[in-house]
Amino acid sequence: MSELIQSGKNWFFQMRRKLATVGIVILLCVLGYNVIFSTHNGLLVYEQKRHESQELDRQIKSLQQQNADMEQGIKALKSDPKTIEKEARERLRYAKPGEVIYTLPATPAAPSSLKK
Repeated sequence: MSELIQSGKNWFFQMRRKLATVGIVILLCVLGYNVIFSTHNGLLVYEQKRHESQELDRQIKSLQQQNADMEQGIKALKSDPKTIEKEARERLRYAKPGEVIYTLPATPAAPSSLKK
């Protein structure tokens, strides 16, 4: 029995570098898989979040431009008489004395299926 234990110790002592190398390779494979495919911090998730961030940046720029345009429109409505008159004519259907405004009816809805 003691010879069996001694031979096992000798075998382990001789194979320790190979076993350590195999263990490190397995550990590196597991870590590499985790780095690439992890659902929280993997490279694939990082790419997805980076694209999402770029899309959100584009939306922010677009909304900032719309906001600037609306602010410019508000300033014009507060101070520019031509803009005020244009809005009054279009939205409130105001007219100057002597003008006649023609209003066209809304386009009729498409006819539904005909009865036989």
